[in-house]
Amino acid sequence: MGKRYYCDYCDRSFQDNMHNRKKHLNGVQHHRAKKAWFDHFRDTAAILYDEQTKKPCRKFLQKGICDFGPNCRFSHMSEEDFFHLQRQVEEEQQRKEDSKDRTKPDRTIEEWLSRREKKQSVISTKGDKKTEEDGEEGQAEINVPPQLLSIPDLPPSLLPPPPGGWKVKVNTEWG
Repeated sequence: MGKRYYCDYCDRSFQDNMHNRKKHLNGVQHHRAKKAWFDHFRDTAAILYDEQTKKPCRKFLQKGICDFGPNCRFSHMSEEDFFHLQRQVEEEQQRKEDSKDRTKPDRTIEEWLSRREKKQSVISTKGDKKTEEDGEEGQAEINVPPQLLSIPDLPPSLLPPPPGGWKVKVNTEWG
């Protein structure tokens, strides 16, 4: 028994050779299954636009069922469905606008990074000597741009240091 090819879109497996795979990948069922899979990830604005451009399905309106199902080239949405979809699109747009307003920083990440690089180069040239002014500026510079903090599950290396800095425990005993 040879290798088997499994298609995730169609949930089928068959003997893997060039002829069978090509025949399957060019088949109508595979194309429909692939389209259905990617349609799950479309945003509501695209779905609303597509449904508005389609004409209503007469068979679906008369009988409440269509032989073509989701592959029908006509729209199966009622006026109520359109209203709910429009409301959902408006809510998503409002959420995006609200999040943009909240994350609008006083300065950009590029500015913050360039200032940080300058400070580190100055510190490295001075050595370990710090004046109190440098210490105050360093504490003010810990304020990380809100874009970085809005990302969930940041790795510890990207999180800002705790107030007062990291506590380093010196262990002189080895072994």
